[in-house]
Amino acid sequence: MNHWIVVPVVLPAMVAPLIVLAMRNDLLLQRVFGLASSVVMVALAGGLLWSASVNPPQAYFLGDWPAPFGIVLVLDRLAALMVALTAVLALVVQLYVVGSGWDARGKHFHALFLFQVMGLNGAFLTGDAFNLFVFFEVLLIASYGLMIHGGGRDRLRAGVQYVAFNLIGSTLLLFALALVYAVTGTLNLADLAVKVASLPPGDAALLRVAGVLMMLVFAVKAALVPLQFWLPGTYANAPGPVAALFAVMTKVGAYAVIRVYTLAFPTETAATGTLFADLLAPAALVTIAVGSVGVLGATTLARQAAFAAIASMGMLFVAVAAFQPQATSAALYYLVHSTLAGAALFLIVDLVADRRGSGALHGASVPFVQSGLLAALFLAAAVALAGTPPLSGFIGKLLVLDALRDDMVLVWSVVLAGSFLMILGFARAGSHVFWKSQASAPDDQTDDRHGPDALAFAAVFALMAGLAALTVFAGPVTAWLDTTAQGLHDREAYIVAVMAREGEG
Repeated sequence: MNHWIVVPVVLPAMVAPLIVLAMRNDLLLQRVFGLASSVVMVALAGGLLWSASVNPPQAYFLGDWPAPFGIVLVLDRLAALMVALTAVLALVVQLYVVGSGWDARGKHFHALFLFQVMGLNGAFLTGDAFNLFVFFEVLLIASYGLMIHGGGRDRLRAGVQYVAFNLIGSTLLLFALALVYAVTGTLNLADLAVKVASLPPGDAALLRVAGVLMMLVFAVKAALVPLQFWLPGTYANAPGPVAALFAVMTKVGAYAVIRVYTLAFPTETAATGTLFADLLAPAALVTIAVGSVGVLGATTLARQAAFAAIASMGMLFVAVAAFQPQATSAALYYLVHSTLAGAALFLIVDLVADRRGSGALHGASVPFVQSGLLAALFLAAAVALAGTPPLSGFIGKLLVLDALRDDMVLVWSVVLAGSFLMILGFARAGSHVFWKSQASAPDDQTDDRHGPDALAFAAVFALMAGLAALTVFAGPVTAWLDTTAQGLHDREAYIVAVMAREGEG
């Protein structure tokens, strides 16, 4: 077995308690160990990504127990991509946290941050539906602590709302898993794929109920309409770097849908058919509309960034809902793009709010230091999220629209109208925050209390560089993702990797 597969889960699980027990009063040591862990994770994720690219799916059996009896982690191209994306984003966000001093506002930021990374990596690598639930709970606990980091009434209220919605989702997921186990006798995803394909017709209705319940849970995680209500308040009130990390957390819902519904409940299975695609596609289109209107009507920069995240999830799920290789490849490209662009926007919004004293989009414009640099960064992030040339958002939307050209009238109309509304919303915000403040700023009244925050700006530039690289190397990236999507829809290699040892033990 490739023992490196388990390290993305074990490493943060070991370092986080060490920070809590031995370094709680030493911020410098917390930063050193936190950053060192993230650097190691990036190197490890790069190695796993290369391994997954040149090898078929690889399974890691904890305790050497064979599937479906033991816990199994599976490394394939999709899991490796998500682990690598998480590692890169985690390192960038930690650099921003250290550079901006956000971690000094509470004792346990770095420990909670690593627990969050552990939960993300576990969710991406697990080959078992019940352990997906377990890692969801790890995510929930850690993200709640990060959400209220730094305190404040509004943040606490948003955190309680966030936990309440996700606890409801967790309860529904338990019911769904119980139904799946009652019908099939397994929760191992590869074993489930085999058994669902040969399920007796009399059990199909119960399995469809379980599948719909699971989709509701994943829709909560991904903030799909009509289950998106928790996201604007949560992300808008979360600390900026936490919201940036949450940009990949909503992708857990998208990952779960891709993984579960291409592997265990594919559209060609008689027991499920196109039911899940028929439910997902209209919800995704409405999510684009709601997110785009929210961007146009937002009253603060933070809420605007939150609604942009909702719109991007709608765009992602429009492609996912097709459940065919070309659309899945386009969805994965857009997933990477939207994660980097969304995280960059949240960090930029945090820098702007810190310098202006507020992210409000009403009232008098306030002059602030470094407004020119921040205006350029805001423009780049807005262009990326709105999907206009020349950045990767434009390529991502073109890939999605090309994959869905059979539904050209409806899908293209919603996507293009949504992009137009987002352009108007970002233009309105940029005009109020940057243009008016520059025009009205006397030379001696600009707030210069803030230094250059070089490390924080370096983190933002790293994310923008990632978007530029995704644009320049769109050809090789999409070719790699095409192969990844083909592997997701041709399930045999994944099933063989997990179930080859079924008779052992």
